[in-house]
Amino acid sequence: MTRALLITNPFAARADARAVTAILEILGRGGWNVDLRTISGPGDARRIAEEALSVGFDVLVSHGGDGTAMQVAAGIAGSGIALGVVPGGTGNVLAGNLRLPRNTTGAARALLKARAHAIDLGIVQRSDGAHYFAVAAGAGFDAQLMAGTGQQQKRRWKLGAYIARAALTLPSVRSAPHRVTVDDVVHEVRAAMLLVLNCGQLPPGFLKLRRTLFPDDGWLDVVALDADGMFQSVSALIELLLGNGAKGRRIWWGRGRTVRVEVPDGAPRPVQLDGEVTGETPFEARLLPGALSVLVGPAFKAHHG
Repeated sequence: MTRALLITNPFAARADARAVTAILEILGRGGWNVDLRTISGPGDARRIAEEALSVGFDVLVSHGGDGTAMQVAAGIAGSGIALGVVPGGTGNVLAGNLRLPRNTTGAARALLKARAHAIDLGIVQRSDGAHYFAVAAGAGFDAQLMAGTGQQQKRRWKLGAYIARAALTLPSVRSAPHRVTVDDVVHEVRAAMLLVLNCGQLPPGFLKLRRTLFPDDGWLDVVALDADGMFQSVSALIELLLGNGAKGRRIWWGRGRTVRVEVPDGAPRPVQLDGEVTGETPFEARLLPGALSVLVGPAFKAHHG
């Protein structure tokens, strides 16, 4: 019998008591023995996950957004205990990359038949310790967008809250010179938004950004968007989403296992890790190959770069 701990975030956009009850019922009917813990504030999900390491759980199930999933992942990274993801947040990008359904009941049912698979993680060391990401670390526009979108807006409008906020702020977008060091090679890049990617599919619609980018490929991919104002921002986004990972007029790509990002001549820019704003530039992301065991859907294809 699978022994699981369900860690749920009641502050997430699509998490409520009915959803938690449905998850418990589905997993219980599937033969799982499930305990429940509810987080009450920042850092709780990671602390609960770390405390669970010595209890004998086979799976820790995260019910919330990508930030909650990453906090749970941070607590069990390298332990061999599997992370199961039941989306309950705004973007739920990790679930899409693991080929799990984005609705609560569908994802819970999928976990019963899912298989464990090791994926890479990114790690960023800060003064308060190690922070992790499974999807992406970002500096600039995306982090500003996430910092400026309120919790009530996300609960009411879901992904639409980010879209509405982006539409309001795109006219004020400005690029800044970035120094990006990829595996000791320095690149000078202009960017309004710079992403260090572990996964290749992001909203909207989970479009594939690069055919060679997968969460178990052994690489971190870097993409920078150069744009000033509304028109250039829209042009850069279209080029990113339709360019199949090619460099272009407003898009720059890099690939490595250690990536340092600096803004040498301007004000520090906010940094987000899987949707959670975590400090400012500069930051350095390092790859941890195969550091996290996750439950993946049947459509997930292993790549092992």
